[in-house]
Amino acid sequence: MFTGIILAIGKITQIQQKAGDVRLSIDTGKLSLADAHLGDSIAVNGICLTAVELTEHGFVADVSNETLARTNLKQVAIGTPVNLELALMPQTRMGGHIVSGHVDGLANLLEKKPDGRSIRFKFRVANELAKYIAEKGSICINGISLTVNSVNGAEFSVNIVPHTLKETSLGFAAVNDKVNIEVDLLARYMERLMKGDATTDCKSGVTENLLKESGFI
Repeated sequence: MFTGIILAIGKITQIQQKAGDVRLSIDTGKLSLADAHLGDSIAVNGICLTAVELTEHGFVADVSNETLARTNLKQVAIGTPVNLELALMPQTRMGGHIVSGHVDGLANLLEKKPDGRSIRFKFRVANELAKYIAEKGSICINGISLTVNSVNGAEFSVNIVPHTLKETSLGFAAVNDKVNIEVDLLARYMERLMKGDATTDCKSGVTENLLKESGFI
């Protein structure tokens, strides 16, 4: 599990084709791996990857075809900047929100425009993901825990403050770039609860009216 608080910007240093999928070498920059071990989980652009080798300047990870199909790792090249976060520990400050590192899909960057000292980013997601995104809710973009400012159908916007622009790869993002999206875990589980289990005709008892009465919506 992760928090969506980026610890460093790394970069891709090597891309190897391995029997149908890919092995990536990643320079972790200022992120120390002194207490990391083989098999540890490290989030790369919000994707939970397993360190299969630790190197002098970073680590190596295998990327499956499933991950390549669902994320923007299939578009990276040597030198591409990536956001990095180590898995959280019991004493970690929970500064963001609960992030699993399991990317749901991609969003397209439609627009960047100044908003005071910040930059407002507008994205579009696939319709099947749009239903999980709510105004003032949490969303993870390339591994960054962010608050949704506004929602209009399948489009949503977030406000990126100067610190986040400096400390993450969003500062390099250009219009039409694809970013990894992980929706809030609570939204996914809430949908499942409301639908019940269609295979067993089990009804959860959670309804829209119940959620309204309890103050959730």
